[in-house]
Amino acid sequence: MDILFMIVVNVILPVFSLIGIGAFLHRKFEFDMNTLSKLNTYLLMPAVSFVNIYQSNIGGKTLFHILGFLLIQSLCLMILAARISKFAKFDRSLSSTFQNSVVLNNSGNFGLPVSQLVFQHNPLGSSIQVVVMIYQNLLTYTYGLFNSVSVHSKGFQAVKEFLKNPVFYAFLFGFLLHISTIKIPFFLWNPIENISNAFLAIALVTLGAQSANLKISRFSLPLVFSLIGRLILSPCIALIIIVLLKLDGITAQALFIASSFPTSRNSALFALEYGNHPEYAAQVVLLSTLFSSITVTTVVYLSKILF
Repeated sequence: MDILFMIVVNVILPVFSLIGIGAFLHRKFEFDMNTLSKLNTYLLMPAVSFVNIYQSNIGGKTLFHILGFLLIQSLCLMILAARISKFAKFDRSLSSTFQNSVVLNNSGNFGLPVSQLVFQHNPLGSSIQVVVMIYQNLLTYTYGLFNSVSVHSKGFQAVKEFLKNPVFYAFLFGFLLHISTIKIPFFLWNPIENISNAFLAIALVTLGAQSANLKISRFSLPLVFSLIGRLILSPCIALIIIVLLKLDGITAQALFIASSFPTSRNSALFALEYGNHPEYAAQVVLLSTLFSSITVTTVVYLSKILF
């Protein structure tokens, strides 16, 4: 119980305090969400990705294990979400949003701050989450985008959208400098590190602002299925895969925790842009984020015990 209490106090409470502050400030001052989104996407996320990868000690074997796990897990979730959609007889539009809500998680402005807090004394854990975030970005702008646009057959621009994302290039650049052991001069490293340090607070405040005006009218069947799939079934599937692949230590902990994060806000943005039940999509993002305070705490606690 001491470990569980420390997780709540040192990880979950700081995360949701900042989310709450973001929601309060947005209601009071009405932030420009487009500006906050651009700040996170084009400055803070690239900086934190670069810093974590540059400072990481991920070896080739560990990277292979991470990618193998992610591929298997996402494939399992895709099949599971498709089967549930068929069983529940969702229409194509609802099915698209439902599948995205289960498969895509908020590995960026929720997952990365949580990982930084959990693994603040072990850079490997945060570095693994950066790899997870890059993979989720790729999955979002391929599988997720295709799911959304295919409903109305408006075309497919996934590769183009993904290549616009600077996080990908920051990751590659940091990785190249890391493997070549090139030392970055202090006058360059200092501002990069300062920007990276700002990510955690601003990302969570942004998430709070995004959630400030969402309203829940009722717990519909698709909403319940989305919450169960993303917050409960996803970590269960991840645990099985980790055991089968015989992963352990920080790698197992980081991947298990990464599987428990709430639904990606991009699933709601796609639903809004392509008219695929946007209100339901926004409700999933809000409720999965709220309930993740319980489920993520549980998964972090179990990861410390199991691995």
